[in-house]
Amino acid sequence: MMLILGASEDQLPVYLEARRRGIPTIGVDVRGDRPALAHADEWLPVSTRDSDGIVAALGGRRPTSVVAAASDAGLWTWHELCRRYGTPYRYPAGAVRASVDKAVFHEVVRAAGVPVYRWRQSADRAVLTRAAHEFGFPVVVKPPDTSGSKGVSLVERPADLPAALAYAGRFTAAGGPLLVEEFLAGRNLTVDVFMCDGAAAFTGITEKRMMPGPHFVIGGHLCPAPLADATRAALAESAERLCRAIDLVDGSANLDVVLRDDGTFAVIEANARLCGNSVPLLMRHVYGVDTVAALVSLATGEPFADLLTPTRRDTGIIHVLASPLATDGVLSAVSGVQEARALPGVVCCEVYAEPGDPVRPFDQSASKVGYLVVTGPDPAAARARLAAALDVLVLDFEGARVTA
Repeated sequence: MMLILGASEDQLPVYLEARRRGIPTIGVDVRGDRPALAHADEWLPVSTRDSDGIVAALGGRRPTSVVAAASDAGLWTWHELCRRYGTPYRYPAGAVRASVDKAVFHEVVRAAGVPVYRWRQSADRAVLTRAAHEFGFPVVVKPPDTSGSKGVSLVERPADLPAALAYAGRFTAAGGPLLVEEFLAGRNLTVDVFMCDGAAAFTGITEKRMMPGPHFVIGGHLCPAPLADATRAALAESAERLCRAIDLVDGSANLDVVLRDDGTFAVIEANARLCGNSVPLLMRHVYGVDTVAALVSLATGEPFADLLTPTRRDTGIIHVLASPLATDGVLSAVSGVQEARALPGVVCCEVYAEPGDPVRPFDQSASKVGYLVVTGPDPAAARARLAAALDVLVLDFEGARVTA
């Protein structure tokens, strides 16, 4: 029996892989409308952060494996339940700390000898204000313990700093510490790595498409990111070194990196788990590497290294579907989904929201309404296939009709 923490669309591939193998699953999610629950054998309506509540809800039953993916919310629970139940894979505490506390990760980066940049964490807003002026504007303000762009802002003027601090404070404990960081200009990359016996068995690097606005929301990925061989090697080596530094000798992690114009880079944060935003699907279709299957095998104590050997190299693009509205709205209609799916190179076209559902402005990852994933033999072909899919896929939002 596999216990899966979370049941959103980003966790859905884990449920499908478990079902393919005939592994019974229990989905843990406080919300009963999550899409993956349709593929679970049982649902526990408990927060993924509540390990004691999950144990109580299990009522004496012992899962044989525990898995979390694509969200930081359940990482401490993953560690605690692996330890409590003696599962084949024990998710390490060091990986949790680095994922859920950005200040801890900054210290890990410094100790590991990976390039650093200036930051300050404090619950004292005056200290943060002084740090922002010391670093020089623009700066980035964020909570220390969130993911998916929640509470993150680019602050270009001193007058906007109090509002950014208040916004970040909405996403963490009342009166708790916040981070002010030096802003790094450059290309935004994700380094996706899967470790096996202390070494990177697979590394894939994507370039993010950042949405306009101050919140660093990711609108898509291009894989592989166009990079010089030396840069690619340096990024892969740093990712492997940081995984070892957080005790992640087996398992998946993804690092957010800014690559400057001069070729230097800095690692912004790490998430010691599978990526969300359909990145595992992208890796499977670009490289032939199945990180979801590798995670399930790792959790159940089966060999997984062979699943991480690339068998091809294509180009892939993820395009996130989201509301274009600046205020809350409604998804009123969707058309062209089947037509888009039938086009060459389209490996995924999913709209998770239904007509009539409320939608939020796309100011954090959780506000997306779906994905397009396309592949091609080269970047030009992949971009052309994405454009063809966007020509037929149309989303109608309250008061505005836009192509996806």
